[in-house]
Amino acid sequence: MKTDFEIKKDVLEELAWLPNIDNTQIGVTVDDGVVTLTGEVNVLPKKIAIEDAVKSLCGVKALAEAITVKYGSTDKQSDIEIAKAAINTLEWNASVPSENIIVEVEDGRIYLTGELEWPYQKSFAKRTIEHLYGVKEVVNNIHLKPKPTPGNVEHLIQKAFTRSANIDAKNIKVAVNDHELTLSGTVHSIKEKEDAEIAAYNAPGINNVINLLKVDYYPMYL
Repeated sequence: MKTDFEIKKDVLEELAWLPNIDNTQIGVTVDDGVVTLTGEVNVLPKKIAIEDAVKSLCGVKALAEAITVKYGSTDKQSDIEIAKAAINTLEWNASVPSENIIVEVEDGRIYLTGELEWPYQKSFAKRTIEHLYGVKEVVNNIHLKPKPTPGNVEHLIQKAFTRSANIDAKNIKVAVNDHELTLSGTVHSIKEKEDAEIAAYNAPGINNVINLLKVDYYPMYL
């Protein structure tokens, strides 16, 4: 198992590798595999890139992220301008039925509510507007419409895990109760944990996923 010192070294090297990221502005501490990031970036996509990079590292059990997005005073967008841009962008995305989404903006933070049919639509709605200038955060509170859950949904999800190159299915257990699915077991990274949750949400009839997966990294020695 990696030590906190080794994990911190990996995180610092990964941040230095990222393009357009000033890693000297990001503070990193590690305690029992939990990585805490602090600092400031000037646009939300940079914050997301940092989070995704750290989540993909083996040995990172959890991410306590405290990076803030701070725009310059001359670059700041008003909430009305951000809301208009978000609505226009969602309307242009053919994968998202924008008429079912409500957009609210407060201090640069976008709150999405409404009801959609598919998990990928909910995910696309958030990703579509995260890159907009002036946005500090996107809070996705969109609900999914309930659907019938097939009797073999657990088997379908396990097959989806097996097909994925990013998910080690053998250590993941799946339990379904009505429209709610619980994942338990172990994975190798936070990214793998999130990928498993996304795959589970794509199962027919699943409206809520309880992700109890634990990150447990054991290096392979030859």
